[in-house]
Amino acid sequence: MDRNLALELVRVTEGAALSSARWMGIGNASAAEQAAIDAMRRAFDGVGFTGSVVIGEGERDKAPTLYIGEVLGHGGPPEVDVALDAVESGVIVAQGRPNAISVIAVADKGSLLQVPDTYMEKIAVGPKAAGVIDITAPPEKNLRSIAEAMKCYVEDLTVVILDRPRHADLIRQVREIGARIKLIQDGDLSAAVAVAFEGTGVDVLMGVGGAREGVLAATALQCLGGDMQGRLKPRTGEEAERALRMGIRDLGKVFRISDLAGGEERDIMFAATGVTDGDLLKGVRFFGGGARTHSLVMHSSSATVRFIESTHRFDRKSVN
Repeated sequence: MDRNLALELVRVTEGAALSSARWMGIGNASAAEQAAIDAMRRAFDGVGFTGSVVIGEGERDKAPTLYIGEVLGHGGPPEVDVALDAVESGVIVAQGRPNAISVIAVADKGSLLQVPDTYMEKIAVGPKAAGVIDITAPPEKNLRSIAEAMKCYVEDLTVVILDRPRHADLIRQVREIGARIKLIQDGDLSAAVAVAFEGTGVDVLMGVGGAREGVLAATALQCLGGDMQGRLKPRTGEEAERALRMGIRDLGKVFRISDLAGGEERDIMFAATGVTDGDLLKGVRFFGGGARTHSLVMHSSSATVRFIESTHRFDRKSVN
């Protein structure tokens, strides 16, 4: 890719974030999600590329737009894989809770792992601990290896975990080791990205969350020099069968970051905009006649990381 497409895609995430943020705290999760999807799909029509959705809002029979296999953009080069989440998640927005974001990643064709809408066990770390994690090892071994790589005590680490009954044993083990824990209600994509930034207050992501979010997190961590491993955890036989149809023959396979989102030779671009306030990005701020957005834009080949604050004037042009 010979241009920084992410600087164009951030306009798409901004549009989705602005539309979804209108529903913050109103209690209608489906409306918050649909507003983001509709705005994102419209905005893609203005991007000069040919993007095939690999990670989207679902398969064609379940998602009327932004579905897996849909071709986005108004044509022409580059031809890329697209991974997206119009908003993570509508529930967060509806309840007015932190860390809702709109996300798009693009990569060279064939770079991104296609996964069904199922669960994935994950472990993610920032650049200082890259190369020392092993998802097949117990939490204690991983946390001691991470602490050694980061030149700190295990007690200095903060592990972010989704607050779910399925994580009761993981939480118990991490507490016994002595590491600190930050429990989150939703939003493990934004949490996985946050572990790669100093000052966010989190160092490691552990536990089971969405597989689609896992691939998106891997694209961001590739841009940041972080590390991640994952393995699918299908909830039903149907989900397992869908994974097989997507070409994943070994459901117990450990996917390394290069499996999830290409290797170092692959070009990856990532754009995200905050919908509600979070650890990494500020949410949309409305004011009379406009709004402000806060976005993150990254490019793996140059290792460039940009934080962009934009002011949108609704009386001057369309927000989308």
